[in-house]
Amino acid sequence: IEVLGHQGDVGAISLISAAEHRLRLHFPEAAIDEAEAGQAVPETGRVDYRDVPLVTIDGADARDFDDAVWSEALPNGQGFRIMVAIADVAHYVRPGSALDQEAQLRGNSCYFPDRVLPMLPEALSNGWCSLVPHEDRGCLVADMTIDMRGKLTSKRFQRGIMRSAARLTYERVEDALNGQPDAEIEPLLDTSLRPLKAAYEVLAAAREERGALDLDVPERMIELSEDKSCVVDIRPRDRLLSHKIIEELMILANVAAAQVLEAIEHSVMYRVHDHPDPVKLEHLANLLDGTPVNIQRGIRLTAGKLNGILKGVAGEDYAAMINQAVLRAQAQAVYAPRNIGHFGLGLESYAHFTSPIRRYADLTVHRALIHAFSLGQGGEALGASQAPIPLAEAISDCERKAAYAERSAKDRYLAAYHSDQIGQIFEGRISSVTKFGLFIELDRSGAHALAPMGLLPDDRYDFDAKSLTLEGRRWGRVFSVAQRVQLRLVEADGLTGSLVGEIVGEVEPSASSRLMSDSAPVNASNRRISKQKNRGKRGQKRKQP
Repeated sequence: IEVLGHQGDVGAISLISAAEHRLRLHFPEAAIDEAEAGQAVPETGRVDYRDVPLVTIDGADARDFDDAVWSEALPNGQGFRIMVAIADVAHYVRPGSALDQEAQLRGNSCYFPDRVLPMLPEALSNGWCSLVPHEDRGCLVADMTIDMRGKLTSKRFQRGIMRSAARLTYERVEDALNGQPDAEIEPLLDTSLRPLKAAYEVLAAAREERGALDLDVPERMIELSEDKSCVVDIRPRDRLLSHKIIEELMILANVAAAQVLEAIEHSVMYRVHDHPDPVKLEHLANLLDGTPVNIQRGIRLTAGKLNGILKGVAGEDYAAMINQAVLRAQAQAVYAPRNIGHFGLGLESYAHFTSPIRRYADLTVHRALIHAFSLGQGGEALGASQAPIPLAEAISDCERKAAYAERSAKDRYLAAYHSDQIGQIFEGRISSVTKFGLFIELDRSGAHALAPMGLLPDDRYDFDAKSLTLEGRRWGRVFSVAQRVQLRLVEADGLTGSLVGEIVGEVEPSASSRLMSDSAPVNASNRRISKQKNRGKRGQKRKQP
């Protein structure tokens, strides 16, 4: 059908992953024509926000800026007024249009290390729907106030016209808040950034009080060469205060959107997150047996309780294992017209409002707000042109496909990065134990390599599904999740994204062995003798009539 590139071409990796998951690579001409026909929004019927020093804060490599923020302290320490302005995508993407049909099929934008597959054509995503600095743009504004406990005390949504005061990056904002502002940012410190930080601190305290899940799972960034032909570095992505500020403000606007629509009994496309899977929680409970913390079986867990567990193991060598187990126990967040709340965020009502440029669900929320509050053209009640349940299922499915494609591309890039390091020894931690071998997360790159049974230290290993361990029959060596090991890389295939290695050198005792030794004097030889006795007893029982 199409040639994506040569087998060893790193530039083809994203295209391979996109094709593998049947993502849409090209826009139909009708959608492109509609996007290129876009013009500036009319000023009539819009609130003028051009004098408000709204700023965009994004990554240094971002090409589209669809959200802008501003805050000020209320008199007498009563709280804060916060504005979150979002590009008015609904003005350009009308229900039933070619743009709308294509956006619905894509569901969301998909992000790869070397490219983006956008939900909307560039004429909109990088043009009229991008809040570029010092240019007039249409927007939908969440104008909110919070008290000093972080509670929403007022909220209203207005269609407006704005002019971004600056295009800022997370790193520049971080430096400014740490006392090193550059010339462009310095005038914005008192009018925008310091009030934003103060409002965030109130919201962060409210988040902790309601018990939102706080996982410590590091994220790594893949850096490509200038021509994007090879991977030059893999490094941890910094988690800055500026990131957290924007995250909390977006959550607040999303909550406000859900609440105002819910209050007037208008249809809402909720973002819902169910309680964790009981079977996976049982696995987590098994892992915690013998640690200073535990899960009381048979009760309905809250996110706050899980946070207590994570704090209880913080600093221990098995903390990474517990964080990963808590993450794996979580249900998949999805879109739905029926509200069941958001477990991870600890919220009763939540919708996605803040990024209609890259998520179709957000566009439906914008249309609902425009329709509900008579804010002009482009509004639509959820279900007016399509059944809400099938739509929710379709865009949730699109989100899953994009996530799988992004993950498979990342695996391929990591394998390509390690392809010239065959024979080198890496340190890492066991991330998963299976009946066919171990998966090792390499410390620096975060890549996952398989150490199959045949490449484990010489022995025959038994797999224990309950404790997720492999134990050698002859020498009693035990491998378990979170155990630190050394691995020699023997294979790296960028085409499939697979890494294979063998366990070498000294291996630190398994986490499960250490945990058991804290509660009972069990060692490898005792365990081996016990197993031999049990096998003998089982054999005797089988001989009895």
